[in-house]
Amino acid sequence: MARSTRSVDWGFPRWRPYGAEREAVKVRLCDREGCDKPGDRPAPKSPNSPERWYFCEEHAGEYNRNWNYFEGLTAEEAAKREADERRTASGYAESKHNGWAGPGDGSRSRDEMRALDVLGLDPDAEFELVKTTWRKLAKENHPDIRPNDAEAAERFQAVQAAYDVLRAGEERRQWRPDVEPTD
Repeated sequence: MARSTRSVDWGFPRWRPYGAEREAVKVRLCDREGCDKPGDRPAPKSPNSPERWYFCEEHAGEYNRNWNYFEGLTAEEAAKREADERRTASGYAESKHNGWAGPGDGSRSRDEMRALDVLGLDPDAEFELVKTTWRKLAKENHPDIRPNDAEAAERFQAVQAAYDVLRAGEERRQWRPDVEPTD
């Protein structure tokens, strides 16, 4: 019987996906000496280098276990680099404000929550209560009432700043009720 020269993907349905080639596929082997598995996991050869090793899964795991990102740096340089990278990656830090069972109903920002702590109020306090508490604390700690008292003056400034933050947040919610607060 004669051998058929026809391919299996003639006509309909196609038995092979579009773009598939009939030729051999090039496979990069693992860069580890003596390994014949496909090397499909890139790993940097050195910090901040564009050159890469290509390992199989097993050898990539072994390489990552022994990887020291700060190799060759002094302790001060390593601390500086870590601080710089934490500053630029702050958006990826763990979101503590999204935790379950946190205080408040989510309508107030982190700064407003701190301001409520300064005034000694609960996270869900109404603005009228904020206003009356602010007036009471401002009268108690005012520099005209307590002259030459540095602690009272400092407390008065903290109470004023807290009230300013809460008042601005309340005004923002009144003018734009559809906008969610940001931290």
